[in-house]
Amino acid sequence: MRISFVSLSLVLIFLASCSGPQRKEIDFDAWGKYWFQGKAEISSFDLTQYRYGEPRTGEAVLIFVTEEFSRKNQVKLDQPEKAGTDKISVIKMNQTRDFVTGIYPYHMMLSVFTPTKEKKHSLKINASSQEWCGHTFTQINLKSKDSYQGKIFSYFEKEGDDSFSFKGWTEDELWNLIRINPNQIPIGSVNMMPSLFYQRFTHDEFKTEEAFIRVLDVSNNRSQLEVTYSSGSRVLKIDFEKEFPYQIMGWEESQTKADGTKEISKAKRKGLKIVDYWTRNKVEDEFLRRELNLNY
Repeated sequence: MRISFVSLSLVLIFLASCSGPQRKEIDFDAWGKYWFQGKAEISSFDLTQYRYGEPRTGEAVLIFVTEEFSRKNQVKLDQPEKAGTDKISVIKMNQTRDFVTGIYPYHMMLSVFTPTKEKKHSLKINASSQEWCGHTFTQINLKSKDSYQGKIFSYFEKEGDDSFSFKGWTEDELWNLIRINPNQIPIGSVNMMPSLFYQRFTHDEFKTEEAFIRVLDVSNNRSQLEVTYSSGSRVLKIDFEKEFPYQIMGWEESQTKADGTKEISKAKRKGLKIVDYWTRNKVEDEFLRRELNLNY
Protein backbone atom coordinates (compact mmCIF):
# COMPACT_ATOMS: atom_id res chain seq x y z
CA MET A 1 0.00 0.00 0.00
CA ARG A 2 1.39 3.39 -0.99
CA ILE A 3 1.23 6.29 1.46
CA SER A 4 0.93 9.73 -0.08
CA PHE A 5 3.35 12.53 0.80
CA VAL A 6 0.49 14.52 2.36
CA SER A 7 -0.60 11.60 4.55
CA LEU A 8 2.96 10.96 5.68
CA SER A 9 3.41 14.65 6.48
CA LEU A 10 0.25 14.66 8.59
CA VAL A 11 1.46 11.61 10.51
CA LEU A 12 4.83 13.25 11.19
CA ILE A 13 3.15 16.48 12.31
CA PHE A 14 0.87 14.52 14.63
CA LEU A 15 3.77 12.63 16.17
CA ALA A 16 5.75 15.83 16.61
CA SER A 17 2.83 17.53 18.31
CA CYS A 18 2.56 14.59 20.69
CA SER A 19 6.21 14.36 21.64
CA GLY A 20 7.21 18.02 21.66
CA PRO A 21 10.74 19.35 22.26
CA GLN A 22 13.19 17.18 24.15
CA ARG A 23 15.30 18.08 27.19
CA LYS A 24 18.90 18.83 26.26
CA GLU A 25 22.32 18.30 27.82
CA ILE A 26 21.22 15.21 29.75
CA ASP A 27 22.84 11.77 29.46
CA PHE A 28 19.64 9.73 29.42
CA ASP A 29 21.56 6.47 29.02
CA ALA A 30 23.13 6.93 32.46
CA TRP A 31 19.92 8.51 33.73
CA GLY A 32 17.89 5.49 32.69
CA LYS A 33 20.18 2.99 34.43
CA TYR A 34 19.15 4.58 37.72
CA TRP A 35 15.56 5.61 37.06
CA PHE A 36 14.33 2.85 34.73
CA GLN A 37 15.45 -0.12 36.86
CA GLY A 38 11.92 -0.86 38.06
CA LYS A 39 12.43 0.48 41.57
CA ALA A 40 11.72 3.65 43.52
CA GLU A 41 14.00 5.87 45.56
CA ILE A 42 12.63 6.40 49.08
CA SER A 43 14.20 8.88 51.50
CA SER A 44 13.03 9.71 55.02
CA PHE A 45 13.50 13.00 56.87
CA ASP A 46 13.27 14.41 60.37
CA LEU A 47 10.75 17.23 60.00
CA THR A 48 10.16 20.46 61.90
CA GLN A 49 6.87 21.88 60.62
CA TYR A 50 5.44 25.18 61.83
CA ARG A 51 1.68 25.10 62.37
CA TYR A 52 -0.51 27.48 64.38
CA GLY A 53 2.52 29.55 65.29
CA GLU A 54 4.55 26.74 66.86
CA PRO A 55 7.20 24.29 65.56
CA ARG A 56 5.99 20.67 65.43
CA THR A 57 8.24 17.62 65.34
CA GLY A 58 7.33 15.14 62.62
CA GLU A 59 8.47 13.08 59.70
CA ALA A 60 8.61 13.55 55.94
CA VAL A 61 9.15 11.03 53.14
CA LEU A 62 10.12 11.61 49.51
CA ILE A 63 9.32 8.86 46.99
CA PHE A 64 10.67 9.29 43.46
CA VAL A 65 9.80 6.80 40.72
CA THR A 66 9.28 6.81 36.96
CA GLU A 67 5.97 5.82 35.36
CA GLU A 68 4.27 5.62 31.99
CA PHE A 69 1.57 8.29 31.88
CA SER A 70 -1.39 9.12 29.65
CA ARG A 71 -1.05 12.44 27.81
CA LYS A 72 -4.80 12.70 27.32
CA ASN A 73 -6.14 11.59 30.69
CA GLN A 74 -3.07 12.49 32.80
CA VAL A 75 -3.18 9.26 34.81
CA LYS A 76 -0.84 6.29 35.11
CA LEU A 77 -1.36 3.85 32.23
CA ASP A 78 -2.52 0.34 33.10
CA GLN A 79 -1.36 -1.05 29.74
CA PRO A 80 1.38 1.25 28.42
CA GLU A 81 2.33 -1.21 25.70
CA LYS A 82 -1.05 -0.54 24.06
CA ALA A 83 -1.12 3.22 24.53
CA GLY A 84 0.83 4.23 21.43
CA THR A 85 1.50 7.97 21.17
CA ASP A 86 -0.68 8.62 24.23
CA LYS A 87 2.18 7.29 26.37
CA ILE A 88 4.63 9.68 27.98
CA SER A 89 7.34 8.93 30.53
CA VAL A 90 7.16 10.92 33.78
CA ILE A 91 9.03 11.08 37.04
CA LYS A 92 6.66 11.14 40.00
CA MET A 93 7.39 12.62 43.40
CA ASN A 94 5.19 11.66 46.33
CA GLN A 95 5.98 13.80 49.37
CA THR A 96 4.35 13.02 52.71
CA ARG A 97 4.42 15.02 55.93
CA ASP A 98 3.14 13.71 59.26
CA PHE A 99 3.10 15.72 62.47
CA VAL A 100 0.91 16.35 65.51
CA THR A 101 -0.75 19.58 66.62
CA GLY A 102 -1.77 19.22 70.24
CA ILE A 103 -4.17 16.29 70.48
CA TYR A 104 -4.69 15.70 66.76
CA PRO A 105 -2.44 14.66 63.85
CA TYR A 106 -1.88 15.98 60.34
CA HIS A 107 -1.32 13.65 57.38
CA MET A 108 -0.36 15.43 54.16
CA MET A 109 0.65 14.21 50.71
CA LEU A 110 1.83 15.97 47.55
CA SER A 111 2.17 14.26 44.15
CA VAL A 112 3.93 15.79 41.13
CA PHE A 113 4.11 14.22 37.65
CA THR A 114 6.81 15.70 35.37
CA PRO A 115 7.83 14.51 31.87
CA THR A 116 11.30 12.99 31.91
CA LYS A 117 12.63 13.42 28.36
CA GLU A 118 10.10 15.87 26.94
CA LYS A 119 10.63 19.49 27.89
CA LYS A 120 7.23 20.27 29.38
CA HIS A 121 5.80 21.59 32.61
CA SER A 122 4.51 19.05 35.10
CA LEU A 123 1.33 17.48 33.72
CA LYS A 124 -0.46 17.12 37.04
CA ILE A 125 0.06 18.14 40.66
CA ASN A 126 -2.24 17.32 43.55
CA ALA A 127 -2.17 17.63 47.32
CA SER A 128 -4.30 16.30 50.15
CA SER A 129 -4.46 17.07 53.85
CA GLN A 130 -6.22 15.05 56.52
CA GLU A 131 -6.69 16.11 60.14
CA TRP A 132 -9.44 15.71 62.70
CA CYS A 133 -11.40 18.77 61.52
CA GLY A 134 -11.74 17.29 58.03
CA HIS A 135 -9.83 16.85 54.79
CA THR A 136 -9.10 18.75 51.58
CA PHE A 137 -7.92 17.83 48.09
CA THR A 138 -6.47 20.12 45.43
CA GLN A 139 -5.45 19.22 41.88
CA ILE A 140 -4.05 21.19 38.97
CA ASN A 141 -3.77 19.87 35.41
CA LEU A 142 -1.70 21.26 32.55
CA LYS A 143 -4.03 22.23 29.69
CA SER A 144 -1.63 23.93 27.28
CA LYS A 145 2.00 25.07 27.17
CA ASP A 146 1.99 26.89 30.51
CA SER A 147 -1.71 27.09 31.42
CA TYR A 148 -3.18 25.15 34.33
CA GLN A 149 -6.71 24.49 35.51
CA GLY A 150 -7.31 23.50 39.09
CA LYS A 151 -9.99 22.37 41.51
CA ILE A 152 -10.16 22.36 45.29
CA PHE A 153 -12.48 20.30 47.45
CA SER A 154 -12.48 21.55 51.03
CA TYR A 155 -14.55 21.45 54.19
CA PHE A 156 -13.86 25.18 54.78
CA GLU A 157 -16.81 27.40 53.82
CA LYS A 158 -14.75 30.15 52.22
CA GLU A 159 -13.00 27.59 49.98
CA GLY A 160 -15.83 25.17 49.39
CA ASP A 161 -15.66 23.27 46.10
CA ASP A 162 -14.08 25.74 43.70
CA SER A 163 -12.07 25.96 40.49
CA PHE A 164 -9.28 28.28 39.36
CA SER A 165 -6.74 28.73 36.57
CA PHE A 166 -3.31 30.33 36.09
CA LYS A 167 -0.29 30.53 33.80
CA GLY A 168 3.33 30.06 34.78
CA TRP A 169 5.71 27.81 36.66
CA THR A 170 4.82 25.81 39.75
CA GLU A 171 7.02 25.64 42.81
CA ASP A 172 6.19 21.97 43.30
CA GLU A 173 7.70 20.90 39.97
CA LEU A 174 11.14 22.19 40.99
CA TRP A 175 11.72 19.05 43.08
CA ASN A 176 11.43 16.85 39.99
CA LEU A 177 13.54 19.18 37.85
CA ILE A 178 16.37 18.76 40.34
CA ARG A 179 16.12 14.98 39.94
CA ILE A 180 15.97 15.11 36.13
CA ASN A 181 18.91 17.51 35.98
CA PRO A 182 19.47 20.84 37.76
CA ASN A 183 20.14 22.45 34.38
CA GLN A 184 16.38 22.23 33.81
CA ILE A 185 15.66 24.67 36.66
CA PRO A 186 14.54 28.12 35.44
CA ILE A 187 17.09 30.64 36.74
CA GLY A 188 16.22 34.26 37.45
CA SER A 189 12.83 35.92 37.66
CA VAL A 190 9.79 33.75 36.87
CA ASN A 191 6.03 33.84 37.37
CA MET A 192 5.35 31.04 39.86
CA MET A 193 2.51 29.36 41.75
CA PRO A 194 3.58 28.68 45.36
CA SER A 195 3.43 25.13 46.67
CA LEU A 196 0.05 23.49 47.20
CA PHE A 197 1.25 22.64 50.72
CA TYR A 198 1.90 26.34 51.36
CA GLN A 199 -1.61 27.18 50.18
CA ARG A 200 -3.02 24.57 52.51
CA PHE A 201 -1.25 26.10 55.50
CA THR A 202 -2.13 29.70 54.64
CA HIS A 203 -5.47 29.28 52.81
CA ASP A 204 -4.31 31.99 50.40
CA GLU A 205 -6.04 32.26 47.05
CA PHE A 206 -4.50 30.43 44.12
CA LYS A 207 -2.48 33.04 42.24
CA THR A 208 1.02 33.27 40.84
CA GLU A 209 3.69 35.59 42.15
CA GLU A 210 7.03 36.80 40.83
CA ALA A 211 9.84 34.70 42.26
CA PHE A 212 13.62 34.81 41.89
CA ILE A 213 15.40 31.46 41.51
CA ARG A 214 19.09 30.69 41.87
CA VAL A 215 21.30 27.66 42.51
CA LEU A 216 24.17 28.08 44.96
CA ASP A 217 27.25 26.02 45.84
CA VAL A 218 27.08 25.31 49.57
CA SER A 219 29.93 22.76 49.78
CA ASN A 220 32.23 20.67 47.59
CA ASN A 221 29.52 18.08 46.97
CA ARG A 222 26.28 19.92 47.66
CA SER A 223 24.18 22.59 45.93
CA GLN A 224 21.16 24.55 47.08
CA LEU A 225 18.13 25.68 45.11
CA GLU A 226 16.79 28.95 46.50
CA VAL A 227 13.39 30.45 45.62
CA THR A 228 12.60 33.94 46.94
CA TYR A 229 9.15 35.43 46.35
CA SER A 230 8.83 39.14 45.56
CA SER A 231 6.41 39.71 48.45
CA GLY A 232 9.24 38.88 50.83
CA SER A 233 7.03 36.51 52.79
CA ARG A 234 8.40 33.16 51.57
CA VAL A 235 11.79 31.62 50.83
CA LEU A 236 12.33 27.97 49.88
CA LYS A 237 15.75 26.27 50.00
CA ILE A 238 16.36 22.71 48.83
CA ASP A 239 19.77 21.07 49.41
CA PHE A 240 20.85 18.39 46.94
CA GLU A 241 23.96 16.53 45.87
CA LYS A 242 25.90 18.07 42.98
CA GLU A 243 26.45 14.77 41.20
CA PHE A 244 23.86 12.50 39.56
CA PRO A 245 21.36 11.28 40.74
CA TYR A 246 21.13 14.64 42.59
CA GLN A 247 19.66 13.17 45.76
CA ILE A 248 17.82 15.60 48.02
CA MET A 249 19.40 15.98 51.45
CA GLY A 250 17.00 18.41 53.10
CA TRP A 251 15.06 21.62 52.77
CA GLU A 252 14.01 24.78 54.59
CA GLU A 253 10.88 26.90 54.17
CA SER A 254 10.89 30.36 55.72
CA GLN A 255 7.67 32.36 56.05
CA THR A 256 7.55 35.93 57.35
CA LYS A 257 4.23 36.76 58.98
CA ALA A 258 2.40 40.10 58.80
CA ASP A 259 3.74 41.10 62.22
CA GLY A 260 7.33 40.45 61.11
CA THR A 261 7.83 37.16 62.93
CA LYS A 262 9.54 34.40 60.96
CA GLU A 263 8.57 30.74 60.94
CA ILE A 264 11.13 28.25 59.61
CA SER A 265 10.09 24.70 58.73
CA LYS A 266 12.89 22.33 57.82
CA ALA A 267 13.76 18.72 57.07
CA LYS A 268 16.99 16.70 57.25
CA ARG A 269 17.49 13.31 55.63
CA LYS A 270 17.85 10.29 57.91
CA GLY A 271 17.38 7.27 55.63
CA LEU A 272 17.48 6.11 51.99
CA LYS A 273 16.52 2.92 50.13
CA ILE A 274 16.10 1.90 46.49
CA VAL A 275 13.27 -0.62 46.50
CA ASP A 276 10.18 -1.82 44.63
CA TYR A 277 7.98 -0.86 47.57
CA TRP A 278 4.71 -1.79 45.82
CA THR A 279 5.68 -5.46 46.09
CA ARG A 280 6.79 -5.19 49.75
CA ASN A 281 3.37 -5.22 51.43
CA LYS A 282 3.63 -8.23 53.76
CA VAL A 283 4.16 -8.21 57.52
CA GLU A 284 7.60 -9.68 56.94
CA ASP A 285 8.52 -6.56 54.92
CA GLU A 286 8.05 -4.18 57.85
CA PHE A 287 11.78 -4.37 58.63
CA LEU A 288 12.26 -2.03 55.66
CA ARG A 289 10.54 0.73 57.64
CA ARG A 290 13.07 0.27 60.41
CA GLU A 291 15.90 0.52 57.90
CA LEU A 292 14.43 3.86 56.77
CA ASN A 293 14.13 4.99 60.42
CA LEU A 294 10.40 5.58 59.93
CA ASN A 295 8.32 6.32 63.03
CA TYR A 296 4.93 7.36 61.62
